[in-house]
Amino acid sequence: MGTLQIILMVILGLCSIIMIISILLQSSNSAGLSGSIAGGAEQLFGKKKSKGYDGILSKITVVAAVLFICLSLAIVTLFN
Repeated sequence: MGTLQIILMVILGLCSIIMIISILLQSSNSAGLSGSIAGGAEQLFGKKKSKGYDGILSKITVVAAVLFICLSLAIVTLFN
């Protein structure tokens, strides 16, 4: 195992842990089937969660997911 491969694997592990924690800390969008039917109007007309705690967690999740996918592809292409 080369040094670059070890560094990329450590970063991949940290990225996956950050992604798991940020997903678990997010609040749920709806409460079952009734929430999914009535929740569509709330998402369309109001209750924007782009700011605040949920918005920050959402952005962290997206960044961690993109890094996870890119690092996984880089590890597979470089070391196989």
